[in-house]
Amino acid sequence: MNFPQNLKYTNEHEWIRVEGDIAYVGITDYAQEQLGDIVFVDIPTVGETLEAGETFGTIEVVKTISDLFLPVAGEVMEQNEALEENPELVNKDPYGEGWLIKVKPTDLKAVEDLLDAEAYKAVVNG
Repeated sequence: MNFPQNLKYTNEHEWIRVEGDIAYVGITDYAQEQLGDIVFVDIPTVGETLEAGETFGTIEVVKTISDLFLPVAGEVMEQNEALEENPELVNKDPYGEGWLIKVKPTDLKAVEDLLDAEAYKAVVNG
């Protein structure tokens, strides 16, 4: 199980990585492993400003559809277009090519309040 130290995490198994004033958001290695083979990613919120914890899209696997929750408030700037034809990138590389959205956080400091790798590992391992 992979828990990159340079990311912040949520209890809902999303990760966030800030680059300048934009942040990348995806699901964790643990989440993709629990979900299984991802067959579709639906992110209808591009261009919208959402609050932390709001649903920004869904991820579909063979057996179920799961909501995706925004880690911090901000504007959804872009979705990962590569996932339209290759949703399995989320399974293969959840922290790299399998990112889901780019968001412009309303408050970058809010990212610091999220879980670090050790705290997230404790959530996963219970």
